[in-house]
Amino acid sequence: MRALALSLLLTLVPALPAAAQDWAVGGFDPVGYAQAGRALPGRSDIATMWRGQLWHFSSEENRARFEADPRSYAPALGGMCPVSVVEGRPQPGDPRHFALVGGRLYLLESGAAERRLMQDPTGITQAARQIWRE
Repeated sequence: MRALALSLLLTLVPALPAAAQDWAVGGFDPVGYAQAGRALPGRSDIATMWRGQLWHFSSEENRARFEADPRSYAPALGGMCPVSVVEGRPQPGDPRHFALVGGRLYLLESGAAERRLMQDPTGITQAARQIWRE
């Protein structure tokens, strides 16, 4: 019986990283950025599926807010870093580096990109949106 349980467990383990790849915003709560002003880890037991990805939340209230209007909480540019888009080398943003500009969440690839964005947040995000055609 123990061998059967172990073999079942080992068959499920390779699927875990694949499932994590479908986690939106790296498992952070997309509503938390606006509500708390920081990256809040989402809980695995409070999640919803939207656009083929699993979105995690730190509270039921945040999940309800997201489900009522997911587009307003999802990262702009599909999660791509606006600085890298403007520089002609699009890179995915890191959920630990972010900025809220004009009420939209932007993920940035690094602390350096975050500092660069803060020099001209409106100009860079508008240019990135034009390039990205969001």
